[in-house]
Amino acid sequence: MTPLARIIAARIRAEGPMPLDEYMRLCLMHPQHGYYSTRDPFGAQGDFTTAPEISQMFGELVGLAIAQAWLDQGAPAPFTLAELGPGRGTLMADVLRATARVPGFRQAATVALVEASPHLRLVQRQRLGEVLHLDSAADLPQAPLFLIANEFFDALPIRQVQRTAQGWAERMVTLDAAGGLALALGAPQPLPVEGSEGEIRESCPEGAAIMATVAGRIASHGGAAIVIDYGTWDGRGDSLQALRAHAYDHPLAHPGDADLTAHVDFAPLAAAAIRAGALASPPEPQGPWLQALGIEARAARLAAAGDAGAAEALDRLTAPARMGHLFKAMAVWTKDSPPPPGFRPLPLRDGPAPQDPSGPAGAGPAT
Repeated sequence: MTPLARIIAARIRAEGPMPLDEYMRLCLMHPQHGYYSTRDPFGAQGDFTTAPEISQMFGELVGLAIAQAWLDQGAPAPFTLAELGPGRGTLMADVLRATARVPGFRQAATVALVEASPHLRLVQRQRLGEVLHLDSAADLPQAPLFLIANEFFDALPIRQVQRTAQGWAERMVTLDAAGGLALALGAPQPLPVEGSEGEIRESCPEGAAIMATVAGRIASHGGAAIVIDYGTWDGRGDSLQALRAHAYDHPLAHPGDADLTAHVDFAPLAAAAIRAGALASPPEPQGPWLQALGIEARAARLAAAGDAGAAEALDRLTAPARMGHLFKAMAVWTKDSPPPPGFRPLPLRDGPAPQDPSGPAGAGPAT
C-alpha cells in the first residue's frame, strides 16, 4: 500500500466507509501525500500530457479568443485574466505571449491563478514571475473577469450512485477481507432519478458551485470564460479513471501516486452559469473549434518556419480519433455581448435550464 493508502485504510477502520469524493480529495490534495501537492505530473516525465504541453498553438488560439472577447466588450480596464488549475503555467505563458500585441490588453490585465498546490505555485512563479495566487474561485476579484479552465473540472471530486433493486445507493470506498481498499454500496436512498438496475450516475457539486461563482462574477462585472475538458452533455455511467506513467491504473491501486479524473458533465455547468445570470454555449468539439480559430493556418506557418512537430501536434489536437472529439470547449459570457469566437448560445427552455444541444430526438448533434 502507498503511504496515503495506509492513512485512508486507518480512517475507514475508525470511521467507516468513505464517500468517493472524499477519497478523491485526499488522493489529489492530501498535504503530505496528495498527487498534486507533491509533484509536477505533466509532460513526458510525468503521468499525462495536456494540450498546452503538446503545442504552443493551443494556448495562442485560446489567448486570442479571450482577447477578442475582451475587445468585443469594450476593452474594460482594469480586468482580471484568470486561470483555474494552471498546471506548470504553460497555457498562461502562451496566452500572454500571443496577446502581447493586442493594444492595452496586457497593461489592463491582472493575472490571477487559482491553484491549491504549493509545489505547482512555485513552478508557475518560475515561469510567469509574480502573479496573484488564489486559493479558490471565490477569491477572484470583483472586476471584469476573463477566465480559462483547461482540464480543471475533470479533476474535481465526484460522487457516484448506483441503481439497485431497492433504489439508488452511493458508491463508497471501504476495506476488503484482506484489508485492502475496495468499492462497496451504501444504504439505498430515494432519488427522483430514473434508471435501470446496475446503472451508475455521477455528480460533481463542487464543479457546479465553482461555475456559479465564475458566472456570477461575469454577469455582475462583465467578462467571459472558456472551459476545455473531456466529457459529454448529461453524461451517464462510471467514468472515474486513474493515470500513472501515461497508462491507465485502477483508481484504488495507488492512492496519492496516480492522477484521478472523471469525465465532465457539461450540462450542470451550463445550467449553473445560466442560473447565475450569464449565457452559456453548448460544448463544441475541440477539433472543429480550434479549426474555426485558425489552427491549420498557424500550423502551416510554424512548419514553414522549421517546426518539425507542427503537423503531428495539429493532428493530435484536432483529429476526431485523438483529442479532437473527446475534448470539448464551452464558453460563458455576459448577456449584452457576443459570444467568444467559435461559440453560440444554448437554446433555452421556459426557465433557466438549458436544452440538450443535440436538439429534438433524431436531429443529431448541433455542432
